[in-house]
Amino acid sequence: MKEIGFDSEKYLKIQSEKIAERIKMFDNKLYLEFGGKIFDDNHAARVLPGFRPDNKIRMLKEFKDDLEVIFCINAADIEKSKIRADYGISYELELLRLIEKLQGLDISINSVVVTMYKDGMNISRLEKLLKDRNIKMYIHRPTAGYPENVDLIVSEEGYGKNPYIETTKKLVVVTAPGPNSGKLGTCLSQLYHEHKRGVNAGYAKFETFPVWNLSLLHPVNIAYEAATADLKDVNMIDPFHLEAYGEYAVNYNRDVSTFPILKNILMKITGKEIYKSPTDMGVNMIKQCITNDEVVQKAATDEIIRRYYNTLCDFKNHICGQDVVDQAKSLMDKLELSLTDREVARVANETAERRNVKILAIELDDGKIITGKESELLSATSAAFLNAIKEIAKIPDGEMLLSPAVLDGIYKMKQKTSYNTSYYLSLPEVLIALSICSITNPIIEKAIRDLEKLRGCEAHASYMLDQSELNALKNLGINLTCEPKM
Repeated sequence: MKEIGFDSEKYLKIQSEKIAERIKMFDNKLYLEFGGKIFDDNHAARVLPGFRPDNKIRMLKEFKDDLEVIFCINAADIEKSKIRADYGISYELELLRLIEKLQGLDISINSVVVTMYKDGMNISRLEKLLKDRNIKMYIHRPTAGYPENVDLIVSEEGYGKNPYIETTKKLVVVTAPGPNSGKLGTCLSQLYHEHKRGVNAGYAKFETFPVWNLSLLHPVNIAYEAATADLKDVNMIDPFHLEAYGEYAVNYNRDVSTFPILKNILMKITGKEIYKSPTDMGVNMIKQCITNDEVVQKAATDEIIRRYYNTLCDFKNHICGQDVVDQAKSLMDKLELSLTDREVARVANETAERRNVKILAIELDDGKIITGKESELLSATSAAFLNAIKEIAKIPDGEMLLSPAVLDGIYKMKQKTSYNTSYYLSLPEVLIALSICSITNPIIEKAIRDLEKLRGCEAHASYMLDQSELNALKNLGINLTCEPKM
């Protein structure tokens, strides 16, 4: 069983208390810029063992009666049908998915703001989809004078040109289906309109990473840089926090560089200095909930290596450039890490070289590494998966998990219908075959019940898997890396 290094229940309590305190600072009206994933925060779960992927939504549910949500989406991302690499769906569809999930939890959705809109941009499809769901849509154009001319920004010709979004709750969460969606601009626009109406509304920022009161070189903070290498995010000491309080705090380059502008805008809107540093704006209570720093550091180190492997494969597929690879490698070097530090990768690669065949290895919770090789009948992924399930479910080696008749039927069908020269069964096909065989075989039924034990296990392939097998492993919750070889 994997060791735990983070207390999720404590986090839920003290993070909620911190946000409640911030709401009270501003006469019970807070616009909270909400970064990262609301649902399925698997990065946090990987680097903070014990962190529940649904922690953020559990926290928001604590405020359900006093909460409403505004979503932002960049008009350019709609036009380009920008795809989220982690889910393989467009930002537009991710937006609708998030709306429906939150509505299913009885969390109030106020509206969607299409930001950075310019004449001629086609957003009619999203407008219709939102109208069908009775969701209001607002349009924000680029703000005049931004970022240099604060007097123009904070005027009727700047934020004043944006429509005012009527809100009724104490806490307004402003979030988005992806980065660079205009959350900050939407928050500031709303503050401008609220203060014009005599409402002392405030602004704060909720980001899980970087963790401000962990060191700059703590693996958790380095892992955040690795996850955002393509965005060119770089962690740094917050110079404003150091000057104001004599205290070291970690923030990232974009927040630090924009803080002087943001500080001036907030001063112009509210007439007073609210925050002395970008770190002051945050409400991050992660460090206080780390219960075993050694466990957390090891998990974050593993994530940094995984991210580097993923970057190498992205480069091979022309998804990213050499600059992203170099950035990821520099983060490895900061902690003196090597690809050979990933034990499951070392085993998979050595086995593949020794046997001259494609190999996938899976490291189980107890540390045992199970391998599978490609054959005429099974892909390496399918073979490793079946071997791992037999080990987890304590099924004897001689016991057949899949009926030869079922396998033969699928194999022959593939021969007749596939244009490929290889007809082996991929992992999705093996999962279907297992489902069929479980109807008559109680042993397989037990094996399927034990699939949950694969969640969080590490795996490595000696080659780059196709998308269908990548998706299947992801759905099983397995942390996969691949050698950057076609």
